[in-house]
Amino acid sequence: MSAADTIGFVGLGVMGGPMCRNVAKKHAGRVLMLDRDAAAVAALSDTKAEAASSFEALAAAADVIFLSLPGGPQVEAVSSAIALAARPGTTIVDLSTTPVALARSVSERLKAGGFHFADAPVARTREAAQRGELSIMVGAEPQVFARIGPLLGYMGSDVTHCGEVGCGQVVKLINNALVFENTLALAEMMVVGERAGVKPETLLGAVSKGSGDSFVLRNHGIKAMLPRNFPDKAFPPEYVLKDLDYVLQLAADTGIRPGVAELARRYYDAACKQGLSGRYFPGVIEFIEKGGRLGEGRG
Repeated sequence: MSAADTIGFVGLGVMGGPMCRNVAKKHAGRVLMLDRDAAAVAALSDTKAEAASSFEALAAAADVIFLSLPGGPQVEAVSSAIALAARPGTTIVDLSTTPVALARSVSERLKAGGFHFADAPVARTREAAQRGELSIMVGAEPQVFARIGPLLGYMGSDVTHCGEVGCGQVVKLINNALVFENTLALAEMMVVGERAGVKPETLLGAVSKGSGDSFVLRNHGIKAMLPRNFPDKAFPPEYVLKDLDYVLQLAADTGIRPGVAELARRYYDAACKQGLSGRYFPGVIEFIEKGGRLGEGRG
């Protein structure tokens, strides 16, 4: 991709907004942005990114279009609209988390119209997105990855080519399942430790120096569960359930029944129904503290 290429960015939410900001800051060419929330667009008014007058205008002008959307249905709908408005040869890069099969079907439909596609879901925290230090897992044909790699470098410090289209989603879904499961396990042990007489800050400090250390402990444990900081408009359990459903479908497609992921889904589903809905997902520790009961769930 040329430094003079026009980049379009659709979806300026919790992760999309910071990612678009980094693109606008680092890309030499024109950057167009679009979101249904006027406040999300206004939040980037201090950058060179231009608010597109319409989706069609953005799609027609951009050489590369990044998508940062809530999930599979939105990605499918927006990709179909792009195919009607964009020029053949345009590259669409989906930064969202979607089912693997959907990424591959969207790619095939776009390819038939003369477009290029890559799934490039992102991992790490909102703060990492703000710093441009995301981990980005990419599924793409080698020649497409070679073209978009430098652009993804605007947003991520670790960009990994995982294989053909869909492989980025495979890796991302596995990453997320491990985070959700680890968060749940940590929450349980924090409650056990405190009730057995160990202060939570002492527990986390000691475990962080041992083999039980983890990214989840240092981020979700220390920054969220310890201070009980579970804000709205962060990553809520509804998104956890969406991603775990994608994981369970992927596992079923490969002939595996993942019992740990199924159990985690039951916990987050019950927590969502008992007060955590809309709040940051590590708040599952409050559900455990209260002795919350699991619903039947899946599995």
